[in-house]
Amino acid sequence: MHLELRHLRTIKAIHEAGGLARAAEQLHMTQSALSHQVKGLEEQVGMELFVRRSKPLKLSSAGMRLLRLAEKVLPEIAATEEEFRALHSGKSGRLHIALECHACYDWLLPVLEEFRHAWPEVDVDIRPGLSFDALPALAREAVDLVISSDPEDIPGVQFAPLFDYAPVLVASSQNPLARKAYVEAEDFREQMLFTYPVERSKLDIFTELLTPARVEPRAIRQVELTAVILMLVASNRGVAVLPDWVLRDVADNPDYAIRPITEAGLTRRMYAATRSEDAAKPYMAHFIRLARTVPVKLQRE
Repeated sequence: MHLELRHLRTIKAIHEAGGLARAAEQLHMTQSALSHQVKGLEEQVGMELFVRRSKPLKLSSAGMRLLRLAEKVLPEIAATEEEFRALHSGKSGRLHIALECHACYDWLLPVLEEFRHAWPEVDVDIRPGLSFDALPALAREAVDLVISSDPEDIPGVQFAPLFDYAPVLVASSQNPLARKAYVEAEDFREQMLFTYPVERSKLDIFTELLTPARVEPRAIRQVELTAVILMLVASNRGVAVLPDWVLRDVADNPDYAIRPITEAGLTRRMYAATRSEDAAKPYMAHFIRLARTVPVKLQRE
């Protein structure tokens, strides 16, 4: 037996219409063509699908089996077709994000809050477990966007610039470094340095200052949460170097001293990496626009 979707639609239409004439109208075909289709289907099944002497026309037991199949399959087909129409129009899709920036949650969550209102049909997720193998995950389509400050030349991947930020020192107001206008590499030799639990190649303080100067802090302690880092710093247990947006809430707190790194200061740029074929999708372009504007607003607050 070879069933097609048109057969299921025919069974359902005749059942709902109660006769061939009205069903043919619903299916936009002639009654003769519909009768021929029903006859061919019955020949395939090997039994009658309708009790023809009844008015309105009723399904036989075999016809009822096909009706149950139609009522199960046709809505799923319709839903899938709608999903594909939404995908084609750019209304829906998938946006799974990986972070190469431990502190980015501070601005990413407000971005996603605005994004979800504009694109409720887009499946959004954050994949922290892929954070530091993120770009290979993007290339193999395990994620769809990577937040990174380290663009690479990867075929099929493009990096859209988002915003600039400044890595800055945060120390206790009781720390000797609080008396300085800015700090340099040598100032870290006698300090406990609190960092996020990531490799050095992902930390601005090492890539931009300490490693080139061949300076090693007195000790390094990795801490998962920004709030805990700030608590330890306020207790004068050590210092940290964090993006300026992280420190907006403590900028006026007398327990903290925030100082630039070097006299000229450090400036870094955040990027959104996407597969080239996805960059023009409407929801992806909108997310990138939000990621360019919302963090800047937070920095100014």
